[in-house]
Amino acid sequence: MLDAPDEQGKLATVRIQVDPRGPADTLEEELGEAARVLRQGGTVAFPTETVYGLGGNALDRRAVARIFVAKGRPQDNPLIVHIAEMEALETIASSVSPEARRLADRFWPGPLTLILPKSDIIPNEVTAGLESVAVRMPSHPVACALIRAAGVPVAAPSANMSGRPSPTAADHVWRDMAGRIDVLVDGGLTDIGVESTVLDMTCRPPVILRPGGVALEAIRELIPETRILTGADDVDATPRSPGLRHKHYSPSSELWLVVGEWESQVREIEKRAQAEARRGRRVGLLVSAETAAELRALLALESDVPENKSLKRNIVAAEVGSRGNLSEVASALFDGMRRLDEANVGIIFAESYDTAGVGLAIMNRLTMAAGGRVVRV
Repeated sequence: MLDAPDEQGKLATVRIQVDPRGPADTLEEELGEAARVLRQGGTVAFPTETVYGLGGNALDRRAVARIFVAKGRPQDNPLIVHIAEMEALETIASSVSPEARRLADRFWPGPLTLILPKSDIIPNEVTAGLESVAVRMPSHPVACALIRAAGVPVAAPSANMSGRPSPTAADHVWRDMAGRIDVLVDGGLTDIGVESTVLDMTCRPPVILRPGGVALEAIRELIPETRILTGADDVDATPRSPGLRHKHYSPSSELWLVVGEWESQVREIEKRAQAEARRGRRVGLLVSAETAAELRALLALESDVPENKSLKRNIVAAEVGSRGNLSEVASALFDGMRRLDEANVGIIFAESYDTAGVGLAIMNRLTMAAGGRVVRV
């Protein structure tokens, strides 16, 4: 049976460590307890190739409700249903177009979520009352083994408190969710670091509602007319995808996104960081390795000048990888936000990136985290 909450309403969260590189049958055996919890209506956090997810039985209304409560998630924010076998798609979606099948054949297992007409077995709580359902097949071996062992489709948003940066490590989940969920499956770091691409297949042409681990360019190889949601689209109604309307991906401190030519970004970040640090404010820099190197020289943070020593104490940099390797940046982005939160900064300045490939997802997450605080240079 599932553990009951204690007097303070907290659950005794169990942490299970597994090796994602182990044999599939061994993984399923090691995940037996977590799978049992899912079948009984409990909540289990687990790694996917994108971020950690917080899963519940997608066919169980009470289990789905526990996900929303644990995260503090608005009820009008739909969930993604995760499957491990292609056959499960037939029971979750009432119809699957030939184009959707081609996309699934090409990108599943992987970081692509398809929005399709839902079948009657999917509770309205999963879809926020919509007649469509978001579904994907993750490629992470732990996620696949857990879903197979549970024998049920798993509804799972990211395993963090609503609005916070998504978790890419088990420790991120533990800090946010310990005492709020039944089980945390620790499978190490995730690979991609940003959530799946969400593609709405219920409209013509198909629309990317959330950029993610599968690039727009790759989808257009199969469906050239695919477009991406823009500010001109109406997202005031019930959102069709996670991450459309509510605050998302945000560190505790206010984040300012600096947009423009790279050298100008560096100078602007330098100027603003110096000004804030001289006022005694603790400043966080969410920057690439190249920008961090430039700023170390510009701010003379490694010198013994007393003023610069004071600046150094007030400026903390979280490097997220090379501008020449956006996959590296995506993988480290949310961890960088969380590291700056742990450093107790009062304000964060983040640089921007090219929008090709996974860069589109990076810029989407940074823009959402900034919440309109954008500096154009």
